[in-house]
Amino acid sequence: MVFFVSDTHFGLGARQEERAIEDALLTCLASYEEQATHLYLVGDIFDGYIEYRRVVPKGFVRFLALIAAWSDRGVGVTYLVGNHDPWHRDYFAAELGVRVMPGHVLERVAGALCYVRHGDGVGRSGRGRRGIKSLLRNPAMVWLYRSLLPADAGLALAHRVSRRLQRRRPSPHAAADMRRYAQDILKSTASQVLVMGHSHQAELCVWPEGVYMNLGSWREGGSFGLLEAGRVQLLRWRGGKAELVKEHAWQ
Repeated sequence: MVFFVSDTHFGLGARQEERAIEDALLTCLASYEEQATHLYLVGDIFDGYIEYRRVVPKGFVRFLALIAAWSDRGVGVTYLVGNHDPWHRDYFAAELGVRVMPGHVLERVAGALCYVRHGDGVGRSGRGRRGIKSLLRNPAMVWLYRSLLPADAGLALAHRVSRRLQRRRPSPHAAADMRRYAQDILKSTASQVLVMGHSHQAELCVWPEGVYMNLGSWREGGSFGLLEAGRVQLLRWRGGKAELVKEHAWQ
């Protein structure tokens, strides 16, 4: 069984709120730990994340400990960075055994060929973001930012900008643009299942070309996805248990 979650935006709010969001996710993950074979973190897991050569943002050690424990036990963990957490170095790979991917992956997952990416920069609503994304992920720009700003100042500025961006209303075109993008990818590749986050609108669409699942936002709705042989499920964590939103099974 493969677990997908995105858009937790750890670090966005006050400490008490963050602990509640983290604890709920840990409880949910723990309920699947015996069946889980892979965990995909599909971007924007942290808010305003910047990793320096010898410094990483503090907090959320319980979540990090669970990731490390799963990785040590042989559960694969893949982290596809989003637009709020792109500046990773080697900490997750070296200390936690996590595969960190800056773009997308196309690989066989639970018997299905699966395309996974965060989803920023897609369609009309992502045109402006694509330019910003290219700038923010430019190696020279990243080096300059880390070199000119000490860790406390760099992280504080990143959090301030990230929170301001988070307060902006989502584009009304985002969900439709992501659906069109998903259909194009499913048509043009051999992908059977496409998984994204970013839009904060959870949905599971079944088309002749394949299946598109948007994970929505764990932070706002407690939504997540599961994929196992012949079945994909979109679920929501409520009151300490998972509620099925929609599922699709195939032969």
